[in-house]
Amino acid sequence: MNPRTGELSRSTNETNVSVTVSIDGTGRADAHTGVGFLDHLLGALAKHSGVDIALKCSGDLHIDDHHTVEDCALTLGVSLDRALGERRAFARFGSAYAPLDESLARAVVDLSGRPFSVVNLGLTRDALGGLSCENIPHFISSLAISLRAAIHVEVLYGSNDHHRAEAAFKALALALRAALARSADTSVPSTKGAL
Repeated sequence: MNPRTGELSRSTNETNVSVTVSIDGTGRADAHTGVGFLDHLLGALAKHSGVDIALKCSGDLHIDDHHTVEDCALTLGVSLDRALGERRAFARFGSAYAPLDESLARAVVDLSGRPFSVVNLGLTRDALGGLSCENIPHFISSLAISLRAAIHVEVLYGSNDHHRAEAAFKALALALRAALARSADTSVPSTKGAL
């Protein structure tokens, strides 16, 4: 059984990011982005997807958190894409609901090779722990682009933005866990024969 691992280092004038992932991990997270709530969300993503994620970023946080959030998502997505290799012998589709107290989120993932995202979190605060709320859906959309996946995430209800955001990442993690699951069928999971 081939290990499904991927890594990428990306340096720009705005950020320096390095990511290593192991799809068949134990859900360990080692995230250091300089943005506390982003680290928290990455921890939830790793834990509930079962993917080991090591991510380090130094970014231009003196400007704001946008470049850091976007570049972490893009680098993580490419690393996961590389770990999938030829995209054979895996489930491809995944869906999940995740509650967090009064909040309920739904996520649906298709690791199709075709990037698209629909993200409706309904966040009302400006920021959570140094993470601009507008950048939380942007992280998911950027991940969809670089992972080459269709990702739909919606918070169905909830009154606490911390809970809404975390429920969304937990639902996404659970949907990814299902989509990334190994399959005994070694063919490409597509009627086209290619992803």
